[in-house]
Parts: sequence; structure tokens; C-alpha cells
Amino acid sequence: MTQATTLGELRASAYPDRTVKQELRANLLDRLELGQELFPGILGFEDTVLPGLERGILAGHDLILLGERGQAKTRLVRAIVNLLDDSVPAIAGCEVNDHPFRPICARCRDLVAAEGDATPITWLAPDERYSEKLATPDTSVADLIGDVDPIRVAEGRYLADELTIHYGMIPRTHRGIVAINELPDLPERIQVSLFNILEERDVQIRGYRIRLPLDILLVVTANPDDYTHRGRIVSPLKDRFGTQVRTHYPDTPSEEIRIMDQETRPLTAGIPVRIPAFMKEVVASLTQELRRSPHINHRSGISVRYSIGNLETLQAAAVRRAARTHEPEAVPRPIDLSAVLLSSEGRVEFDTVEEGREHDILARALRQAELNVFRRRLSGYDFSGLLGRFDDPSFAVDTSELTPASDLLGGLGDLPGLAKLLERLGVQEESPGVAASALEFALEGLHLSRRLNKEEDGAVARYAGAEDSTTG
Repeated sequence: MTQATTLGELRASAYPDRTVKQELRANLLDRLELGQELFPGILGFEDTVLPGLERGILAGHDLILLGERGQAKTRLVRAIVNLLDDSVPAIAGCEVNDHPFRPICARCRDLVAAEGDATPITWLAPDERYSEKLATPDTSVADLIGDVDPIRVAEGRYLADELTIHYGMIPRTHRGIVAINELPDLPERIQVSLFNILEERDVQIRGYRIRLPLDILLVVTANPDDYTHRGRIVSPLKDRFGTQVRTHYPDTPSEEIRIMDQETRPLTAGIPVRIPAFMKEVVASLTQELRRSPHINHRSGISVRYSIGNLETLQAAAVRRAARTHEPEAVPRPIDLSAVLLSSEGRVEFDTVEEGREHDILARALRQAELNVFRRRLSGYDFSGLLGRFDDPSFAVDTSELTPASDLLGGLGDLPGLAKLLERLGVQEESPGVAASALEFALEGLHLSRRLNKEEDGAVARYAGAEDSTTG
């Protein structure tokens, strides 16, 4: 269907006149009835967060999303844009996306009065109807609402003339979605002006009061502690949000892994990378352990970005080894997890009073994560064939970040039951790199279960029989 180019053509086409909230509600209902995916790329919120968000949109409420960092709040807000129409009409050249049937700015009111049905219109895509602002203490009223344009005054207009105003972000997103991240960081005077324009539909700019009956959906995000306990939001503005949606971190390691798989950037170094499932589980379990740790600042939180970054570091460590040792594929092994701790320590905020213990806290969480996965995957497995090799007091297995898979496998020789071990660890396709990773994981798990000893000398780790070492 050809899109109208003038106001008269738009009237003749019987275009539906509805607000942005009515538009979002209608499109949401259509997709719910058709069973379509509403928020692609949002994982782990299907039964907890999304129902509340859908109810808020259906109710026509402005929304506030509460959650710690890295809980996909901004991604969730941006996903709402998918519920907008593919295109909507606006008066051509308008700064505030005026509806052809209901113009709110002086320029468009005068234009429609003069041109009538010949008023030219344009069509806006969804991304032209979305604005996002990170709240900072230096945010001004001019940024959000507008200010007098000195150039227009210099052209001869009076300060009291509405045409002298240069509109800010919110009026320029008229008939769209306005997102403000970290709302409590806005100064109170800015919060008051925001409330005024949303509730009273007027605003004062340099002492000049104008009415702006804006048609917007306001979606803001905030940390729960700032929003509920610190009193950093003025009460009238807090009362403006009809629906509060609480986000959360992934509840289980499997959900964490789904998000990691979706978000992790693949390395394009020319060396194929294969990450065994049990190594992903260790990375996810490490994050979950830190979220439960009393030594971690839980107001700051441990975001899913921590897991994603760790998985990318794990890939990089495996690629580095493969490049140095000329292996045909890069497969992460437990020895690479030390690099993960070193690279991610600065991303964690600690609550411990003892300085210098940060690495120990992370290392303890990593050992517990490895042990959790070992017990979950290999509980009840018969390790007699592997442990039998260590009955010889002189037998030991050395590994390091640059030990090739072939050397590690050669040190252990032929092992009965290797195929069964790989099956229990979820390995679908066997290769030397994957077999070496599985065996090293088994050795580490046996060490953590106090059935083998482990000595570390710089970058080299040595596994030996229990009676052969004083450490463990």
C-alpha cells in the first residue's frame, strides 16, 4: 500500500489515530495471540520478568525497571521498540514528530492552518521514535526538555515566542519511547522538571511557560538500593510509574550458559575453537559462587558480563596455546582458568576488610565451582583405572598453559574407560584437545576431592599420588 504524502491523503486512508501506548498495547496483544516471540535475545526472564513487563504495557503504564548492573535492563528497554509500528506519519520537518491530526508545536499548528490538506507528511521508523539517556549529575533541563536558542533570538524573534525554543530529548521523542538509565543519578531539580512535563504537561524554559501535551512511554532503570532505600528520587516522580518490574541474575548455571553462548564473541584467529560443555559450566558456576559469597559487594553485583568476559578469556588462552604449540584446534583446559582469575579480578568489588585477600577469595570460589561441576558430572564414576597409574610413587603428570594436548595424553598413556569419561562430561565429538581437557579436569577434580595431590611451581602444575606430596 502506497504511503500518504499529504495530510489530505492520510485522512482519506482512514489511518488510525492512536497514542503510542495504545499502539504498543495493540501490537503486544496481536503477538500474544499469534504466539510470536516478543523480546528476542532476552533469556532467563520468560517466567519472572517478562509477564510483569507485558502487564505494564497492556495497562498503559510508564515503567521502572529495578535491578543490579548487568541484568539486561537496557536491553529489555530497547526490546520494547520492537512493539512499535513499522512506520507512523509525522508532519514533515517537525522537530517533535508532530501527529498530522494533532500538532502540538507552534510551527506545525501554523503550517496546518495555512496548508490544510496539502500539509506534507513523512513517515518515521521505530528507531527514530526511541531516545535513551544515561542520567548523570551534570544532566540539565536543556538536555531533556529544551532551552532558548540564541540564534533564533538573534534572527529577530522575541524571547516569549515559542519558536525560539530548541527542544531537548524528551519533546523530540514525542510519540515514541523515552528511556532514562540510572534515574536516581538525576539531580532533584531535574527530576521535578521531568515530573512536571509528564504529569502537568507544561514546562518553564527561561521563565517562559509552554504546554507540551507529549505522547510518550517513559521507561527508566534504577538500582533497587538507590530507588527504595536511599531516597534519591522525589516522591511525586516515583508515584508517576504505574508498573515496577524487578530484574534478576540467571537463576541457574544452565541459564547463565545460554546467555554466555548468545553473547560471547567468537575468536576469528584462523584456529578453530571448541569449548567443552563442562568448561562452560565451571565458568558459570564460578559466577554463581561469587554471587553467593559474603565477601562480595552485592549492591554492585556480579553481572552476566563477568561470565561472558571470562569465557572469552578462556577462549583466548586456548588459542594462545594452540598458536604456540601448533595444535590444530584450541580447546580450553582447567589450567587456563588461572588466566581467567587474573584478568577478571578488577571487575569484582569486594566487601572484605582484609586487603590483599581478593585473589584468595576468587581462587576459593573457582575451586568450589570446579568441585561442584566435578561432582555433578562424575559422581559415582569409577576412577580406578586413572588412579591406578598413581600407585607408582614415581609417576606424575605435568601440565601448564603451553603444554600441548599430545604431551598431556602421552604422559597418561592409554586409559581404559576414556570414552565413558568423555560421555559423562558431555563431549559429543572426541579429539586430542577435548580428551586432554577432560582428563585434566578429572585430575583437578580428584585433587579437589583429596584423592590426588597437586604441586604448583610457577606456571607448571604437577599431579601425583597422595603419598608423594605434602600439599593438597
